[in-house]
Amino acid sequence: MTLNKNYNTKLYYSIKEVAQIIGVNESTLRYWETEFPNLKPKTVTSTKVRQYTEKDIEDIKVIYNLIKVRGFKIAAARKYMHHNRDTVDRSAKVLETLLDVREQLKDLKKRLDSLV
Repeated sequence: MTLNKNYNTKLYYSIKEVAQIIGVNESTLRYWETEFPNLKPKTVTSTKVRQYTEKDIEDIKVIYNLIKVRGFKIAAARKYMHHNRDTVDRSAKVLETLLDVREQLKDLKKRLDSLV
């Protein structure tokens, strides 16, 4: 499952939009909010609607990388993020770049295969 990078920059995103961007269920995002203290999207008091910022999305990408890609358990991911935040951020960016390169290579292979 790859992260969807085709989203527009705006001030706030709904939980549905973030779930599509990251590639997880909305329930997964709600669960992660209970497990990771740094993940606290703004909520509109009257409607209880979550509003995620770009910073929230970056944090979720890091959590996704640790749990879904690297296979960490929740407690281990939380501890790792707390003690190694800079390393985790760099690792997530490297992973994102590698996923982009992989997609580009797949497209290139398809084009080459169609020439044969």
